[in-house]
Amino acid sequence: AKPELEFDWAIDENFREIALWHPAVRDIITTDHRRWREALTDPSTLASLSRPVSRLGAVEYHLGIDGQGNFTTPLLSLFTKGPRAGFDRHSVREWVAHLAYQRRYSVTKKAHAIERLRRLFAAALEYPVPASPPDFQIRKERFARPKGELPGEYLVFVHNASWKTKLWPEAHWQELLRRSVEAGFKVLLPWGSEEEHARAKRLAVLSGVTVLPRLSLSEMGYVLDRATACVCMDTGLSHLTAALNVPSITLYGSTDSGLIGASGSSQVHLKSDRFCSPCQKKTCRYSRTENPCLQEITPDRVYKELLRQARPQPASPGSASVRRAS
Repeated sequence: AKPELEFDWAIDENFREIALWHPAVRDIITTDHRRWREALTDPSTLASLSRPVSRLGAVEYHLGIDGQGNFTTPLLSLFTKGPRAGFDRHSVREWVAHLAYQRRYSVTKKAHAIERLRRLFAAALEYPVPASPPDFQIRKERFARPKGELPGEYLVFVHNASWKTKLWPEAHWQELLRRSVEAGFKVLLPWGSEEEHARAKRLAVLSGVTVLPRLSLSEMGYVLDRATACVCMDTGLSHLTAALNVPSITLYGSTDSGLIGASGSSQVHLKSDRFCSPCQKKTCRYSRTENPCLQEITPDRVYKELLRQARPQPASPGSASVRRAS
């Protein structure tokens, strides 16, 4: 909308690579704001504040926009030079955050998270809200090719998620893997922690299923961009897959795909029909060992959608291409 604008992006150090992918980002200010809540009880974490605070205070900005709106990001925005903008008290994620902004904008909480950000930025920077689908403008040349050879064609199954209530049962993954391998697919399993690595190794018992080495986000971008199709849990990589327009199926149980679903073309959202879904809870009130909502999404249901995504049937003459979602 305003191609002359340049942005400095204050971002958690674990995700700094993402900011490097956009052409309008001039500079990156890394933070550790996920730990800043601990600073209230642990003074040693205050040291992590000093570097981003000094960086933000060194530049006179035309505008600072807080798109997160939780407890820690407005705290960071207070140290910027220049006016500050964000959601108003009815729109912000955590009520106290709106007190940090001089310019406050109303955006319904019922809108998708990406749509909320588009409306906030349009209001703060005074341009019309785009009617077109999001264009993430990812600079794929900044992806990094991982070491080792990748199969010529492959699927990626993103089995991990940050909440226990976002995890699909391992038995379901094993059945989906069995069907996929029998159909001739090669499947890659990524991971980002030792717990996820252990799960990947438990799942990779069939020939044709490979556990990837631990990859950076730029390396994961390279792998996902070349995938035939993906099956994902509700996690960051599902959003990257969607932004790259890779055909993908994402499973939703405790979370609401209407508010935070992966947004892009060729995306299928499979949602639980259980009465309590989506509960937005990190722990299940009905089971300590399983996720009943995700358990109801069967491997058969996922596999049928996967075949439609990975091996689409040729369109008949005169027919239209329709984005499927269920």
